[in-house]
Amino acid sequence: MLPILNSIKLPDLDRLSLVEQISQMLVVRTCGMLYDHQIQYPRWELTRPDLQRLIGEFGVGGVIVMGGSAAEVALKVQEMQSWAKIPLLVAADVEEGVGQRFSGATWFPPPMALQDVSVKYAEAMGRITAAESLAIGINWMLAPIVDVNNNPENPVINVRAFGITVGEVMGATRAFIAGAQQFPILTTAKHFPGHGDTAVDSHLQTPMLPHDHDRFENIEFPPFRNAIAAGVDAVMSAHIFAPQLDPQNIATLSPPILTDILRGEMGFEGLITTDALMMAGVANLGNAGEIAIKAVLAGADILLMPTDAIATIEALAAAVESGQISRDRIRESVQRIWQAKQKVCGVMPDLVPNLHRLGNPENLQVAQEIASRAITVHSQICHTAENVDLRKLNLLIVDDTLTCSEFLTARSPAVVLPKAQGYHRIVTDGLTMANLDCWQGDRFTQVLIQIFSRGNPFRGNTDFHEQLGQIIEQAIALQKLEAVVVYGSPYCLDHFLAILPSDIPWGFAYSQQPEAQTAVLQQIGLAK
Repeated sequence: MLPILNSIKLPDLDRLSLVEQISQMLVVRTCGMLYDHQIQYPRWELTRPDLQRLIGEFGVGGVIVMGGSAAEVALKVQEMQSWAKIPLLVAADVEEGVGQRFSGATWFPPPMALQDVSVKYAEAMGRITAAESLAIGINWMLAPIVDVNNNPENPVINVRAFGITVGEVMGATRAFIAGAQQFPILTTAKHFPGHGDTAVDSHLQTPMLPHDHDRFENIEFPPFRNAIAAGVDAVMSAHIFAPQLDPQNIATLSPPILTDILRGEMGFEGLITTDALMMAGVANLGNAGEIAIKAVLAGADILLMPTDAIATIEALAAAVESGQISRDRIRESVQRIWQAKQKVCGVMPDLVPNLHRLGNPENLQVAQEIASRAITVHSQICHTAENVDLRKLNLLIVDDTLTCSEFLTARSPAVVLPKAQGYHRIVTDGLTMANLDCWQGDRFTQVLIQIFSRGNPFRGNTDFHEQLGQIIEQAIALQKLEAVVVYGSPYCLDHFLAILPSDIPWGFAYSQQPEAQTAVLQQIGLAK
């Protein structure tokens, strides 16, 4: 176990200035890497001087960290906490474990994979993710997702959800939270009032859910009620428009949704946080100050990643001074933040003794078990007598060749195992592929198609599946298709099952990691 964090004494709220109180409601984003020249998203990630000013001078309440290695993040968190007069909430999107965001730690398959193994693994995921988060100073997990992903065309939730039914999501949610609660860390249910039945990515535009209140009560709301009953610490709003719940505002800016339903009907007393305010689903609706004022009036306690932190603080202070927002409303939010910080903000665990808890053999074994078991294989490749005339192609298709290095390299099983059996390799992506004729011609007599595709924020809707279907149909027509393997989204697989002849082997894995690649290729007959 990690050492128990010491309790802290937070200052009396009445001793904080209005600006200091408001600043506690902001969580800003930083790069997990140590140096400014490593910043990957300069529009959203603050330089060291700007970050130090916001923490030390303004007193922002928290930081969300993305990118870098786990060891780098641990060092950076220690430095940021040293700048803070009031301990920081340090958040991270760790829906698939700490290794999803920070290299060196344990990376689990996507949550939906649990439905193919056992929900008992959800408890282990929560426990391991909490332990590894605390080991590097992260005290707020922006997980679990409790959306019911019942729309196959959902580009942003997809396999990040625990399941496609209310029961699947609720069972895994309870287990995940129970595992995390073994440690002094915050958990977050997202994205309220439900983001699973959308076909639009709220990073790029505002989705709409036309359902009436009864539909929400039957599908979207139960997982949130379940998470609240399980003791979840925070609920994150969704940047979606649900006109039957509020005909005027998106959920993040909606008093009827955040205050009347979440606080009133559901009785939630913990933190309400917005989703990232730099997302186009909300950022396009006004400037930073206007959006912040509306979010606070709607009931939000935490403003996550505002597009301009200082402008947000100034606008909220002016709104309080003018009477648009009451001082009591600000105080209510800061009191909730104080309660959360009392739970998690204590003495930072020592760096060196705790880094060995990251990606240790026991934790990795759990992730590997899920990855290797959450697979499906139909039939095997029929190996005929050695034929020197066979010219075999391993066609690897990814969402984006510039972002696939986390799971696909020259050393990955999906590359190495077919190569050992004489396959040539071509890698292409959904942005550049055209059709089979462009790169096969008369060169190859057999084609193995391996597809790495899952729902990804910011990618939006594409005709990726249609293009893939055309390539598969061409390979079938030419009698060259040997097998198809999909890693990632079962919805991607569903697009192709209807066109695959019954004698063509196929395989599927939720995980895109090496363990899953090996397991599928072994069962399909492409590895010994």
